[in-house]
Amino acid sequence: MMKTIALVGSPGCRLSSLFNQLTGGRTKNAAASLPAGQTKAALAKGFQNLTLIQLPEVFSLSADSMDDTSVRDVLLWKKPDLVIQAVDPSSLSLYLTLQLLELDTPLVLALDTSGEWEKNAQSLYAQYLSSQLGILVFPVSFQHRQPLRAFLCQALEAAAQAAIDQKRHTRKAAGQMPRHQKKEDPQAQIYSGPLYTARCAIDRLIQEKAFRASLAPAFCVSMLLEQDQEIQQALALESKELELIRHQAEDAAGRMGTDCQTAMAQARYDFIEQLRQAAPCRPSEDGQAPSFSVRLDQLLTHRLLALPIFLAVMLLVFYGTFGPVGTLLSQWLSLAIDQVTEFISYALLAAGVNPAFHSLVVDGVCAGVGSVLSFVPVIAVLFFFLSILEECGYMPRAAFVMDRLLGGLGLSGRCLVPMLIGFGCSVPAIMAARSLPGKHEQRLTMLLIPFMSCSAKLPIYTLLTAAFFTKGKVLIMAVLYFTGILVAIFWALVFKKTFFRDSNAPLAMVLPPYRLPSAKNVVLAMWENAKGFIKKAFTVIFTASILIWFLQNFDTSFQMTAHSDDSILAAIGKYASPVFAPLGFGDWRAVTALLAGISAKEAIVSTLAVLTQSGGTGSLPMLLTQMFTPLSACSFLVFCLLYTPCVAALGTIRKEMGGWPSVLRVVLLQCSTAWVVSFLTFQIGGLLL
Repeated sequence: MMKTIALVGSPGCRLSSLFNQLTGGRTKNAAASLPAGQTKAALAKGFQNLTLIQLPEVFSLSADSMDDTSVRDVLLWKKPDLVIQAVDPSSLSLYLTLQLLELDTPLVLALDTSGEWEKNAQSLYAQYLSSQLGILVFPVSFQHRQPLRAFLCQALEAAAQAAIDQKRHTRKAAGQMPRHQKKEDPQAQIYSGPLYTARCAIDRLIQEKAFRASLAPAFCVSMLLEQDQEIQQALALESKELELIRHQAEDAAGRMGTDCQTAMAQARYDFIEQLRQAAPCRPSEDGQAPSFSVRLDQLLTHRLLALPIFLAVMLLVFYGTFGPVGTLLSQWLSLAIDQVTEFISYALLAAGVNPAFHSLVVDGVCAGVGSVLSFVPVIAVLFFFLSILEECGYMPRAAFVMDRLLGGLGLSGRCLVPMLIGFGCSVPAIMAARSLPGKHEQRLTMLLIPFMSCSAKLPIYTLLTAAFFTKGKVLIMAVLYFTGILVAIFWALVFKKTFFRDSNAPLAMVLPPYRLPSAKNVVLAMWENAKGFIKKAFTVIFTASILIWFLQNFDTSFQMTAHSDDSILAAIGKYASPVFAPLGFGDWRAVTALLAGISAKEAIVSTLAVLTQSGGTGSLPMLLTQMFTPLSACSFLVFCLLYTPCVAALGTIRKEMGGWPSVLRVVLLQCSTAWVVSFLTFQIGGLLL
């Protein structure tokens, strides 16, 4: 029989590492590795008919965000056989654990030890938590697969026994006595006074309906006190019952001096603090790694030094990516691609194929796809460095630092996590914005994400900087990235003063302890991003290259033409080029490349390669000097940075923001912003030079 295990955890608990080790999967180990509302499922490695489901990382099961709702839906309605919660011992975020205990689903805690504290202390701490919570707690390292396999076997045995005990308890609860009359009520350890009395009364009222709906009564009570509409509907409560529940909640709130939702949260935090204080050993105090994290955080999150350090780190990343390492690897691959293109050209000529077909393959497909593939090393090196920063624990600090900076400008910092994802790809970043509480903040973040410089724009930057700014290449790259951030900040301030005036809560996040990066996770993250780039080259870019070649070689009468100036593509480009003339790049080929870039930003490079008939990736930068000047190249780069996102991102925006009118607003906002900033770049640059 197929068994299902749900993996859950709070942000910063390295849930992806646990999933990777148990499944041999390729999920990126990032703070937001899953798009909001999304899950990943895979068979456990070495087990038959055992499925593991990785859920988004959440702080609680209260439906405050899309992630919370997604996790809760899986746990409530898909009924996994076992829930495994990954727990970071340095933070010991047990708030989620107390809510999971109310679900009555077999629960096991996986305490990530990863060599941060002594082995004897690990076992002692796990035994203590197990005795206090009444569940199995295993100290395991998320970096080694073999101990995790043994842990999974023990967890399955625990789940089987828990399922038997749960059936007995359900029969007793349904047929003999209410839950609150049991001699040992686990809820009494957490809640007391008027709150406990109210919970018992509501439990007695809804218990029978909860069992009929296959829901845990304790969890239903908590959600009803939070006025959760979904649970009210699932229990099919009548108006009289809802009135009784409201009366109990108001009566308890009047005697406590606060609402029941706040009182429950405080009771859970108090219980967690009691556990920490009574623990025989605490890793946050006894281990060496957490104390090292604290000392390092005093420097990296310093009020004055944090931002300069962050900027220096990003400049080092840019230097490593676009400096000697990335450039050398890209040049080697370019030479290899040129050799392959030349071989294909000779083979086709020797076979005596039609000249038009030869041009299609060599000048169209090979030039277009090859020009994009030559930048794969740059993409791989960038994500290699970013994965190291994520693995070692610095990226959450970077989000914290930027949040503090933007908070001084009146801007919420919760959007920083999706924006950081936006530097990789806008599509998962826009989806991740769904996890933010509040519709206004979600929509605001989705509007700003396309201004981030995604990895698809890297080939454009690399190509033009290699042609015009060889010595200042790293500086130009850094300026482009920070320009996108500054433009996003500008529009955020405008929107916050006009359309989005909701007050924002402070950013809540867990800062994990610093760790040595896992080589496996770093390589997997690098490969996943490079693989997606390669896949796009052989699908979207392949199709776009053929289309561009056809439009360039046929006129409006669909007759093959010897001069590209008479082609369909030239007619389209010349019609639109006056709009871009004030920006310094009125050449119809540059305009056509921008139009092709709407399908995918990499298509700009492939289109330029086809239109210039470079014949090889190495000669393309030289040919671009006939189309641009250094100043117009800067203007073109700025426009590519800021104008409309790709079709995939626009489709995601349509789905998340509700229809094509939202897409049209995004396109108009981005294109108008790109035009204005590019115009200022070209005109002011012309005056200065």
